[in-house]
Amino acid sequence: MSERSPRPAANDNHLLISVFAAPEHSPLFAVSKRVTDCGCNVAEARVAALGSELSVQVLAQGSWDAIAKLENALAKLDRDGELRLTHFRTAAKQQQNSALPYVVEVIAADKPGILSQLAEFFAGHNINIEQLHSTRYRAMQTGADMFSAQITIGIPNTMHLAALRDDFLEFCDGLNLDAIMDPMKF
Repeated sequence: MSERSPRPAANDNHLLISVFAAPEHSPLFAVSKRVTDCGCNVAEARVAALGSELSVQVLAQGSWDAIAKLENALAKLDRDGELRLTHFRTAAKQQQNSALPYVVEVIAADKPGILSQLAEFFAGHNINIEQLHSTRYRAMQTGADMFSAQITIGIPNTMHLAALRDDFLEFCDGLNLDAIMDPMKF
């Protein structure tokens, strides 16, 4: 009698779905309904208005056959043409017990390259950007174009926090960015 490997548990099968659509086509409803109808569950979801579109990211989890059924349902939804959709199989996020969650907020007069310079700073220090929201807006008083970013980072617990904060604030001063870096409050 040969041993068969056990079938993966429901939470071992994940499908990452990314959808763009006009707000009136309710991409979150369309995708979350398919997830539920196929016997899967929404493990995580993000919705953001970008330009005139809604962006929806959903991490679905379920049994292997439920995920396969969901892939087929999404292919049909994509063919209908109202949504721009991609999906692929992935794994659950690995828990990082050694990373300290910090929140970074940056405000500055807008100029090209601010976001890439921030990303370069964190990458150069081996710090993962976990979440980011950035936008441009006009200052109410002056009408100047402004840049704003809220960034969640994972700082390795082996890193000297005071030195990192000093390096970051010096970096921001050099670019004329108003910034803070604080531990995340839960």
